[in-house]
Amino acid sequence: MPTSPFYPNYINGAWQSANPSETFESYNPAQPNVSIGTFQASTAEAINQAVLAAKQAFPAWKALPAPKRGELFFKLAAYIATKKEAWATEMATEMGKPYAEALGDVQEAIEMATFMGGEGRRLHGFQTPSEFPNKWLMAIRQPIGVCGIITPWNFPIAVPSWKLFPAIIAGNTVVFKPAEQSPLMGFRMAEAFDAVGFPAGVINLVQGNEVAGKAIVNHADVGLISFTGSTATGTWIATRCAEQHKLCALELGGKNACIVWEDANLDLAIEGLLWGAFGTAGQRCTATSRLIVHRSVKKAVVEGLLAKIPSLKIGNPSLVATQVGPLIDTDAVAKVQRMVATALTQGATLLCGGKRFTEPPLHEGFYFQPTVLDDVVPTMEIAQEEVFGPVLSVITVDSLEEAVAIANGVRYGLSAAIYSQDMGLAMGVVEQLEAGLTYINAPTIGAETHVPFGGVKQSGNGHREASNLVLDTYTQWKTISIETTRTLRKAQMD
Repeated sequence: MPTSPFYPNYINGAWQSANPSETFESYNPAQPNVSIGTFQASTAEAINQAVLAAKQAFPAWKALPAPKRGELFFKLAAYIATKKEAWATEMATEMGKPYAEALGDVQEAIEMATFMGGEGRRLHGFQTPSEFPNKWLMAIRQPIGVCGIITPWNFPIAVPSWKLFPAIIAGNTVVFKPAEQSPLMGFRMAEAFDAVGFPAGVINLVQGNEVAGKAIVNHADVGLISFTGSTATGTWIATRCAEQHKLCALELGGKNACIVWEDANLDLAIEGLLWGAFGTAGQRCTATSRLIVHRSVKKAVVEGLLAKIPSLKIGNPSLVATQVGPLIDTDAVAKVQRMVATALTQGATLLCGGKRFTEPPLHEGFYFQPTVLDDVVPTMEIAQEEVFGPVLSVITVDSLEEAVAIANGVRYGLSAAIYSQDMGLAMGVVEQLEAGLTYINAPTIGAETHVPFGGVKQSGNGHREASNLVLDTYTQWKTISIETTRTLRKAQMD
C-alpha cells in the first residue's frame, strides 16, 4: 500500500474519493523514487458526478451579481499570497521548476485573481443606435454553462489561473482536470477556492489521466473545453468538440525563434538566449528553440553562450540559487535525446550538452544537459518540431528576409523575438513575424496578465488567454432589441 499522503477529488464542495480502488502517484522528477502523494484516478463516473454538480450550481452562480463574484476573487488573491512560498516549494518538488521560477508562477495567479476580481465590475456589453427611431439595441455577455478546464504540468498554478478565474468570474461553473504530472498543485488550487468560500459546485476538481480528460471532452453537459497542451491532443479535442457542436479554446505548441541581428546588443542577447532556452529546462511552450543569427555576429554570440552555459546552476529545484532543474519524466528525457541524436545524423554539430546527466549528484533525476546545436538547417526535425527541453538550435543567415522566412517557416506561431538596436528595423520585423507574441530586445518568454497570450497557425485556434479579451472565450453575446412603439417594423423591409 502507498505510504504517501492521499489527496482526493473535490466535487460539489466536498473532498471525496469517487473510486478508492483507482489511484495514481505523483513523483519528484529530481528524485524519481520519492512519491509526492497519491491521487484519485477519476473514472467516467467521477467525471459525471463533477459535471452534474457544476450543472446544478450554474443557475445560482450565474444569478449572483458579477461584482459579488469579484469580491471572492479578491479574497482568493489574498489567500494565495499567504501560500506563495509554500506552494513554490511544493511546485519545485513536484514538477522540478526552480524555486525562484515557481514563486513567479504563483505570483501570476495572485495577479490574475486580482485582475479578474476587477473584471467583475467590467463585464461590459454595449448599447448602439438602431436604424429606427424609438428602438433600443444592446448586447450583453452571457456565461456558457459548464466549462471543462484541462491544464498542463509545466505551469501548474499560473495556467489554471488563466482559465479558471475568467471562466468563473464570467458566471460559468467548471470541471477542472490538472495534468497527472502535477496533481498536487491542482489540489492546492481547489483548496484555495474552498478556503475562501466559493459556493459548492462552482469549481470541481477531478484528477487523472487521459481517461478523465476524454470523459470531460465527451460529456454532453460540458459546453466548452479549454485546453493547454500538445498540438496533437488539441487536434483531437477540436475534432471531438466540432462533432458535438461544442466550443473549445486551445493553447498549443510552439517552435519559437529569436533573431539576433548584426547591430544587436550582444551581451543582452546572450543573457536573453540563456533564459529563453534553458529557463524551466526548456519546458515552456514559449521557450527559445531556434537562434537565427546574422553571420557577422554568429561567432561572438555562440562563443558567448558557450562561455556562460557552464556557470548555469543546475540541480535541486528547491534551492533558491538553482537556475535549471530536471525534465518532468523519463519519457521527456527519451524524446529530447532522440531529437538531438536525429539532428546529429542529419548534419547538425553538437557544441555542448546533448545527453542526460549521468554523474552524481544529478544522475538520479531527469536532468538533461543544456544543449547547443550548430549547423542546423530549417528542414531538420530539430528546426521544425517542438523539443520541450533545454536545446537551442543555431541557424545562420545573411539577410533579414531570410531570417524572417525561416522564423515563419514552421507550423507553429506562438512566440518570436528580435534583438536589434534599430527600432525601425525591429518594428518592421515584428510586423512580419507570424506569432501571437513578439518581443524586441527580450527573450521569447515572459507573459503579463493584462495582455493577450496565444498563438497563430497550429499554436492554437485563435482564442487568447489573459487580459480582458479572455472573457470572449468564456462568454457568448446576447443581442437585445427593445421596440418602444406600437407599430410593427420589418427591419430592412421598412
